[in-house]
Amino acid sequence: MTQQTAGIHHITAFVTDPQRNVDFYAGFLGLRLVKKTINFDAPEVYHLYFGNELGSPGTAITFFPWPGARHGQVGGGQVGYTTFVVPPGSLGFWEQRLRKFGMTYFRIERFGETFLQFRDPDGMQLEIVEREEGPNSKWAFGGVPADKAIKGFGGAILYSMNPEKTMHTLEHLMGLTKVAEEGSLIRFRASGDLGNVIDMNAKPIPRGQDGAGTVHHIAWRARDLEDQRHWQEAVSSYGLRPTDIVDRQYFTAVYFRENGGILFEIATDPPGFATDESVEHLGEKLMLPEWYEPHRAQIENGLLPFEVRVLEEDKA
Repeated sequence: MTQQTAGIHHITAFVTDPQRNVDFYAGFLGLRLVKKTINFDAPEVYHLYFGNELGSPGTAITFFPWPGARHGQVGGGQVGYTTFVVPPGSLGFWEQRLRKFGMTYFRIERFGETFLQFRDPDGMQLEIVEREEGPNSKWAFGGVPADKAIKGFGGAILYSMNPEKTMHTLEHLMGLTKVAEEGSLIRFRASGDLGNVIDMNAKPIPRGQDGAGTVHHIAWRARDLEDQRHWQEAVSSYGLRPTDIVDRQYFTAVYFRENGGILFEIATDPPGFATDESVEHLGEKLMLPEWYEPHRAQIENGLLPFEVRVLEEDKA
């Protein structure tokens, strides 16, 4: 029996300046900074997590802000567009907000839905769509009230260098169901209510180049550690090479690269972000795993300071 993921757990991308990153995702998009930590593999770089009030699976977008990093090129082997979902009736609010901030955007139709497509300051491709499914966020910040707030992920558009193989992986390994075709796009759906709609470009896309403004990996949900072990076995049986299980403090992770070049991760829903901070104070302090605590002063001195702040356009 094919394993089935509920959908996207998180998406992780490269950016440059941490303050600009926080201003956009917290200040403009109104997401909550739920965790301020470091890249465990490169402690001189922040790892910032944004999401709903808890950073629940299906809502967390995460970043490695690396000042001076080269800019990447979105292309094959990457997530092409990251899709956010908002409550029905709120797309007009977001269109007005994009105009208020002087941002370039495009209004497009796809599979009977209207999307607003735009880019973040590093060039990462984003879009917003309305959908009924999925719980509303309880988080409000700056000019974004809770009833208009981003719920989490709607899904993503995947760019593959070998779409046939990527689509086979989505269906026969990840357990998604093909539900529609439109032009060169094919839509797949997972079983959850957030991060559950994946649109695949059925035409091969030349390889992208990693760097600021591009997605590093897309992570899929596992119910728990036992389920993750089953995923690890399933990936191996499918003929791909999963990593060992890696402890990321707030979830455990298994990574593998599918045959279209996209780096996939399987991440556990638990334990979540409230393991080392209270829910009321998520994201307020730099949190380090215990093996880095002896080096806290050195690490903090090497990181650029930033603050979560209401933007000037929302103070007027």
